[in-house]
Amino acid sequence: MPQPLMHLKILLPFGIFADKADVTRIVAETRAGSFGFLPRRLDCVAALAPGILVYETEAEGEVFTAVDEGVLIKTGATVLVSVRGALKGSDLGRLRQAVEKEFLSLDGNEKSARSVMAKLETGFLHRFAAIQHG
Repeated sequence: MPQPLMHLKILLPFGIFADKADVTRIVAETRAGSFGFLPRRLDCVAALAPGILVYETEAEGEVFTAVDEGVLIKTGATVLVSVRGALKGSDLGRLRQAVEKEFLSLDGNEKSARSVMAKLETGFLHRFAAIQHG
């Protein structure tokens, strides 16, 4: 019996970075560590940390992609990865350096903006939960 395969889409704010069919496995990094995704894994959502996303297809083998923080959503055979930025490369060492340089070193304005957005999102979620329970 043939193994079912996944369809991976890596989305950026301005477009589609990658759209791959026949993906056999995916490894993504979160703040809690690395997680592997196989085709029969249950549906899930994971918050991604800046790091290396690995996916494998029979045609391309292992593919390494540096990604900024974002979210991964697996529903059925479809895996959507929405991130702020992504870089593709074959040299894992250079990709790791790119993650450190591009995604982990935020300037003061960006840190401040992210902090404000996090507070706004948290406040919205608290008010929404209060409406649901009240």
